[in-house]
Amino acid sequence: MTQKTLTILGATGSIGRSALEVVRMHADDWRVGTLAGGSRVAPLVEAALETNPDRVVIADEGKYQELRRQLDAVGLGHVEAAAGADAVADAAAEEADAVLQSIVGAAGVEPTFRAVEAGRRLLLANKESVVCGGGLLMGRARATGALILPVDSEHNALFQCLAGADEAQKAKARLILTASGGPFRGRKDLTGITPEEAVRHPNWSMGRKISVDSATLMNKGLEVIEASWLFGFPGDRIDVVVHPESIVHSMVEFADGCVLAQMGTPSMKNPIAYAMAWPERIEAGVERLNLAKIGRLTFEAPDTETFPLLKLAYEALAGEGGETIVLNAANEIAVEAFLAKRIAFTTIFSTVAGALESIPAPKPASVDDILALDREVRRRVRAALGMKEGA
Repeated sequence: MTQKTLTILGATGSIGRSALEVVRMHADDWRVGTLAGGSRVAPLVEAALETNPDRVVIADEGKYQELRRQLDAVGLGHVEAAAGADAVADAAAEEADAVLQSIVGAAGVEPTFRAVEAGRRLLLANKESVVCGGGLLMGRARATGALILPVDSEHNALFQCLAGADEAQKAKARLILTASGGPFRGRKDLTGITPEEAVRHPNWSMGRKISVDSATLMNKGLEVIEASWLFGFPGDRIDVVVHPESIVHSMVEFADGCVLAQMGTPSMKNPIAYAMAWPERIEAGVERLNLAKIGRLTFEAPDTETFPLLKLAYEALAGEGGETIVLNAANEIAVEAFLAKRIAFTTIFSTVAGALESIPAPKPASVDDILALDREVRRRVRAALGMKEGA
């Protein structure tokens, strides 16, 4: 049987590394055609040495010579190298059986659109693409026949729970997203929190930015917006429940009151393997779930008074313009500032709220409109926080 080809965007991140493990398990069926990373040359070359891809791309243009030199040094002189944001976007559109899109943040918007425009089978782990792209992205996917398979554990769970449900059943269903609650669940006083504390997630191994988003509940807010567009559900039919064990990844409640839940050991390899093989299932290499050992599953309502970003996400979703773009961009800059120890943890909340109140958010008609609004929000938020452009 001919091997299928996988493009991995965000190859040096936690999801990219998990994908490489799944590919390694199924080397007879899958090979990596293209690897793309952000700015870290060494792990990108290490991944290339393992997978022997056709090409390696790095987003940081200034790292091209170093990338080429290191590839040559490890005997990969035959591997094509490229650099720059345009090269990453081009990689997303290249011929491949599937494209795993795990670039973090709004930097992933253009590659996602390029993959969709090319009609690719897109394994999507970049929620910001849907948050910012919304109906524009989903409309392009319908037009080109691109298949978007969610890789975020919660949306992958919803996708599994909705399997077999027709449009009439979906119209009367509710989506229930689960949240771990992050490292500060149950805490009322959020003063003095350090970046080191905020990135220490109790259940998942994730990058620094998404770990802070989990700590503020913004990650769940972004997921509510993403779920709305991916599955066609309005915000008032999407609930969030805190589930600290992270065993139930999400649920769907149907008209008869029955609730279907997808459960599993916390590992991104499960949704990656499911999306790669869909509609089949393949071994993911994760520890099997032992409910007797776990003993108890608990659930509670989210505390949106202490963690107001979840509420703001619902409000942005209800807007008629580009409010979700403002929400996402303001949060990215605020998190960047917090991780750099420029602002307090709770200043993330006020920064995002202030941006939504003060920055005009026209409805985008194109990818260029999305990126232009994203840039303007970032400029204004950086100025408000006293940060230099690009700092």
